[in-house]
Amino acid sequence: MEILEKLKQLSDNLILLETIKEELNGHLPTKRTEWEVRYGLFESIQIIIDVACKVTSHYNLAHPKSYAECIGALANKEYIDAIIADKTIRMIGLRNLLVHEYAVIDNLKLIDFLEYLEDFREFARQIQKSVME
Repeated sequence: MEILEKLKQLSDNLILLETIKEELNGHLPTKRTEWEVRYGLFESIQIIIDVACKVTSHYNLAHPKSYAECIGALANKEYIDAIIADKTIRMIGLRNLLVHEYAVIDNLKLIDFLEYLEDFREFARQIQKSVME
C-alpha cells in the first residue's frame, strides 16, 4: 500500500476513534468499546510505523534496526519535528503493550489515549507535507 493510501486509512481510523470518543462523553466504556479502542489504536499506530519505515526506506534516510529508529531517522532528516517524533515513539510503546501484553493495560487509561488523536493527525500532516514537496 502506498504512503498516501496508508495515510488515508489512518484518517479513516481516526474518524472512527473520534466518534467513539464522542459517544463515550465521560461514560464508562463497555467491553465492546474497549475492544474497539484497542484495535483502533493498535491499527493506527501500526499504520504510523508502516509509513515511517516505508518513507525511511524509500528515501534511503537510514538503515534502522527498530521502529523507533525509523521515527528517529524521519526527525533527523526533518520529515517530522522532534516533538511529534517523541510522541510517536511513545505510541510505539503503547502498540507493543497492546500486541505483546507485557502488562495488564488499565482500560480507562487506554480510553484516555483518545485525547491524543491529534498527534496521529500531526504525524500524517508532517509526513504528507514532506513527501509531497
